[in-house]
Amino acid sequence: MKAALWYEKKDVRVEEVEEPKVTSGYVKIKVKWCGICGSDLHEYLGGPIFIPVEKPHPLTGNVAPVVLGHEFSGDVVEIGKGVTNIKVGDRVAVEPMVVCGKCPACKEGKYNLCSSLGFHGLCGSGGGFAEYTVFTEEYVHKIPDSMSYEDAALIEPIAVALHSIRQANFNTGDNALVLGCGPIGLATIECLKAAGASLIIVLQRKSIRQEYAKKAGADHVLDPNEVNIAEEVKKLTGGVGIDFAFDTTGAKIGFDIGIDSLKYAGTMVITSIWEGEVNFNPNVLVFSEKKIVGSLAYRHEFPATIAQMSDGRIKTEGYVTKKIALDDIVEEGFGTLTGPDKKKHVKILVTPDKSLLSDCKE
Repeated sequence: MKAALWYEKKDVRVEEVEEPKVTSGYVKIKVKWCGICGSDLHEYLGGPIFIPVEKPHPLTGNVAPVVLGHEFSGDVVEIGKGVTNIKVGDRVAVEPMVVCGKCPACKEGKYNLCSSLGFHGLCGSGGGFAEYTVFTEEYVHKIPDSMSYEDAALIEPIAVALHSIRQANFNTGDNALVLGCGPIGLATIECLKAAGASLIIVLQRKSIRQEYAKKAGADHVLDPNEVNIAEEVKKLTGGVGIDFAFDTTGAKIGFDIGIDSLKYAGTMVITSIWEGEVNFNPNVLVFSEKKIVGSLAYRHEFPATIAQMSDGRIKTEGYVTKKIALDDIVEEGFGTLTGPDKKKHVKILVTPDKSLLSDCKE
């Protein structure tokens, strides 16, 4: 079968690989759609970050090259011995967590903080940029008949945003600043709307993404090249500052503006993955009791995300800006998202089945 493999930074290849076999407790999935994630882009431009290179991953035992892709949907075509909750023919999405189940974090139910954490599509256990993949039954979720496979491929990034809002301890009526409106930023706006935010302000430089943010529900979209964001945020909040800031930029400008925009005792949640370090003076936290909270992936959020997407509380219109074949992932996928047109796009979906592209409307 065909699959897209990461060999090293800026080296992704579509190659023929052996079709995976089902083992006990696992299910085999024929992939319909898989999204290109910001994490995939970080690995492409600056990796390895999560991908094991010299030292094998402790759970998979694998090193690069690895099959990429962790935001995907498909059909179950085979089940292994002992599988009871999933059957052949089920329409599913995968929560791509590769965890040990034995460490203190896993035993507390915080499996996203597993001491041996890996992600399907990054750690060598297979991935969604392939015709088929296999994964443990525990993290395979059925999707409603009313949900399209394209929407199901968006469950994973939206769950990332939902987890960040839960990490913030966000309450109905609170206000928020979202730093950046790529896929996770836009998902964060949607989740904040569903959570009952009273005011949503977004930082985004001038591009089509400003319009995407407005369509997603942002009340104000501010360009840091045109205004002092922190000052504008204070004006919009009666001189107080924002309750919560959500950084999805992974850049110092987002970090600094987020902290400066917070009210006293406000909280900044960092959802972004960083390729380098950032410096700041801890006094900005001490003197006003502001907080910085990390948010990694998700845990137990897939069912809630599926429910809120299904009943329309979280919308996906306009989220997918391009659909491509697996054969074209390097040029049309990674090339587009790292090239001059990158800010025109939110989410690019990839399919190993070219027949699905005949019905696509980009």
